[in-house]
Formats: sequence, C-alpha cells, structure tokens
Amino acid sequence: MNKLEARIKQIIPRTHDVKSFRFQTNGRVDFKPGQFLQASIKIGQVQESRYLSISNSPTENGYIEFTKKITESGFSQTLDRLKPQDSVKIKYPFGAFTFEGEYKKIAFLSGGIGITPIRSITKYIVDKKLDTDIALIYANRSIKDIAFRDDFDQMQQAYPKLRVVHILSQPDAGWQGKIGRIDEKIIRQEIPDYTERKFYICGPPAMVEAMKRILLDELNLFKDNIITENFSGY
Repeated sequence: MNKLEARIKQIIPRTHDVKSFRFQTNGRVDFKPGQFLQASIKIGQVQESRYLSISNSPTENGYIEFTKKITESGFSQTLDRLKPQDSVKIKYPFGAFTFEGEYKKIAFLSGGIGITPIRSITKYIVDKKLDTDIALIYANRSIKDIAFRDDFDQMQQAYPKLRVVHILSQPDAGWQGKIGRIDEKIIRQEIPDYTERKFYICGPPAMVEAMKRILLDELNLFKDNIITENFSGY
C-alpha cells in the first residue's frame, strides 16, 4: 500500500460538473488499470476520505489522477475549491476491477462518472497495443454529460479494435446516436458476439444491478463472465 501527501499538478474540467485532479509523482506509479485510491482532505477541523477510481493509466507516467463528479456534498465542495499546489493525502491502490490483457475480447457497460476506471483500462490497452477487442456502451443524460469524450475519440482512431457507442436518455437536438438506456436490445445490436466477451460494468449501484440482471437473466450469460464495480465515488 502506497501513501503520499500529493500536490495538485493540474485540475482538468471533463464536463460541466466533472473534474479530474492530477497529482505530481516521481516516476512510475504502481497500480493496475481499473483500481481506485483513497483521497483525504480537511473539511474544517475534520479529515474526510472518499474512495475514487484512478482515471489515468499506469502507462501515463509522472502523475496519478482521480476524476469526480462535483456534487453539493461538503467533500465535493471542498475539493472543488482546491487549486494547483494544494495537497491531498492519497492512499492506493485498492480494488480488483482490473485488466492487464487476460482476455482477448471484453465489453464495458458504463454510466456517468462510472467511466473513470474504464478510461484507465482502455488507455492501458491502447498504449500497450495488447490486441484486445473492446466494445464500450456508455450511457449519459445528454452530450454535455459525456466525460472523456475526446479521449475515447482519439483512442478509437489510434486503436481499430476499440468501438465506443454512446447512448443518451435526454438527447440534444440533432443527436444522431443511440437514444434511451442500455437494455438487452442495445447489447444484442451493438455487441452481437456478447457470448464471447468478458463484461465489465461500472456505474451507480442501481445501474450496475440492472445491467447484471440483463446479462444474467435476459442474455443468459454466466456469472463468471461479469466483473462489477459499484462506483463509490459517484
């Protein structure tokens, strides 16, 4: 387990209410793609902690980054007031929602800020040129809620075995993509070889449970083919 008092190197807006907090480190950071960290900040006289997914890949050296939706909570509001050079106590790594090339074909089902560990895993695969076939269905409310959209566009161009499908529940005017929510029909349409893939699901707990039910009860996949992460940082 690694512990450090890390200074903020950069704060990067990802959407209207999602920010990445990037911390300077010395050299390589020891974690697996998809893992999470514990971040602790002082709120008044009290030290408060949250578990947050690491959004960068181990291939991106010199920093460690987490990405969070800024809510009305005291933790979020205090975090939102931080500036470059402010420090945060970080403990890492945690979690088994990881991938380092174990499977030839994988699929991601994600919603909202649940995309953060998936961004880490996908970037790792692309940078390492692992030859893994990746299908991602990413659900959001509207275009302005899609985190890491540019990143995934660039990764698709660089890595032909990555396919990203966006689906919006409240689409903007002129939206040409999928509309609605992730369901059995969308999975069958967009991932026709779903029986050949290991599924990773990450998002708010209710979404994760709904996706598991679809895969198990409607698509008849085996439980062993599903890896989940209830996103505590949501």
